[in-house]
Amino acid sequence: MTERKPPGVPFESWVDKQIQDAQSRGDFDRLPGAGRPLPDPAGTSYDENWWIKQKLAREGVSVLPPALQLRKEAEEALEAALRAPSERLARQIVTDINVRIRDMLLKPPPGPPLGRRPYDVEDVVRRWREGRAAG
Repeated sequence: MTERKPPGVPFESWVDKQIQDAQSRGDFDRLPGAGRPLPDPAGTSYDENWWIKQKLAREGVSVLPPALQLRKEAEEALEAALRAPSERLARQIVTDINVRIRDMLLKPPPGPPLGRRPYDVEDVVRRWREGRAAG
């Protein structure tokens, strides 16, 4: 596109003319990938929102509802507690996530239910000790 849109010509008509001129000149002939679908960046079946999901993944943005996000964080916190280098840190990790779980149980946000109860700190610490003794 090297020329400016003339005044009084609708934008759509002007763009259509530019495309038709480029086609008649052969500008679109022998383009790489001509006649083939665009590659699927995720390697899955077609999803019309693939570009949105790819952008969110690049930006590190989470789009989970609050309850699902906390459920994921609770699972990660349990794993972190079981890998903690000290019993004190394991207790702290479980206590911190339990506060957030209890808050959400008392003030549920819109969306799916949390489906998670606070962890039993003593049970997690017992499992932490067993993990230390075994390995």
